Amino acid sequence: MSPGNVDAPREGDIYVAPTTMTKIAITGAAGRMGQRLIAVARQSDDLKVVAAIERGNSPFLEQDAGEVAGVGKIGLPITPDLHEKPDVLIDFTVPAGMKHWLKACRDRGIAMVIGTTGLTQDDHDAIDIAAEEIAILQAGNMSLGVTVMCKIVEEVAKLLGPDYDAEVLEAHHRFKKDAPSGTAEMIAAAVLKGLERDKSALVYGRHGGDVPRQPKDVTMHSLRMGDEIGLHTAYFGGLGERLEITHKATSRDTFVHGALRAARWIKQQKPGRYRISEMF
Repeated sequence: MSPGNVDAPREGDIYVAPTTMTKIAITGAAGRMGQRLIAVARQSDDLKVVAAIERGNSPFLEQDAGEVAGVGKIGLPITPDLHEKPDVLIDFTVPAGMKHWLKACRDRGIAMVIGTTGLTQDDHDAIDIAAEEIAILQAGNMSLGVTVMCKIVEEVAKLLGPDYDAEVLEAHHRFKKDAPSGTAEMIAAAVLKGLERDKSALVYGRHGGDVPRQPKDVTMHSLRMGDEIGLHTAYFGGLGERLEITHKATSRDTFVHGALRAARWIKQQKPGRYRISEMF
């Protein structure tokens, strides 16, 4: 192909479409998810990490984000503030931190991917308000497998109906703060939708000498142990049989790849609140 005719490839030429770069900021940059987001994003030609952010008292401030993530120097210090304007900010922190960055993104017109769990109704209300001005994708789990599981669980609940007892079990590492997990909440919501019940049917664990199962209960249980990345099972128990639908995460990178895919996607969307399933 001649230099003067680069837009007209000849037969046999290999044409590579130009890459659109997505600039991302990562909060909680020194945390488990933050480190892996930085490491995996570095492997992508169409992603550029322009900000790595930590809380103001973090011992990692001013350290190179790549070295903290274990991928060597990348020339990007961890800071407590957002200086450069990214296309998308990815937040896997805590609810209070999420609300701080939600306001910052709304004020500056930055799209968001929110993977922070343990959100209250007030947090969700704040996301709804911000989504009137910016594009936001919020999910309790960024995994494609979990997204498919929720669709299956909803259909199973609908098919089996109220004669089967629905219970949701989740397990995570000993350091996880919130319970039940955001993923378990997603699965329970799918069960409720399939059974045409509202959140008043949710029960969180059992304790006591007289706590028999009630007919409309959808009960959630949480385990915290060792280094478990994420295990979720929806049970449907009938008289004489039981159906179990399980998702097990074997690497935190499954959530990382989902979040980065979400960042590429949400950059192209108009203001609004989006779900992970809308990407597929």
